[in-house]
Amino acid sequence: QVQLVESGGGLVQPGGSLRLSCVVSGGISRIHAMAWYRQAPGKLRELVAAITGGGATRYAAPVRGRFAISMDNAENMGYLQMNSLKPEDTAVYYCNADLTKGGRPRAAYWGQGPQVTVSS
Repeated sequence: QVQLVESGGGLVQPGGSLRLSCVVSGGISRIHAMAWYRQAPGKLRELVAAITGGGATRYAAPVRGRFAISMDNAENMGYLQMNSLKPEDTAVYYCNADLTKGGRPRAAYWGQGPQVTVSS
């Protein structure tokens, strides 16, 4: 069974930093891409950042220049470094992995979503 387990959420003051981690397990064959999404209360889930297995990245405009996504293919890990955090970054953050497992078709899986709260 594929599992995505995130860590690193919590409460931070404006201007502070947090690093989210996501470990993928479950006998996977290959991770093609990973992404982080977030969902604030009363809002739709939105893409924050994405990275391909080859290292190409893209970011949502509100976080560009402040957040950095990375991926360790060998360890099946994904990371989101969040700097200069603002109150509007407060949300539940979800890890997403696009992967193949054995002979199954390529599919996307989700983590459980740690809470990130930016407040003084």
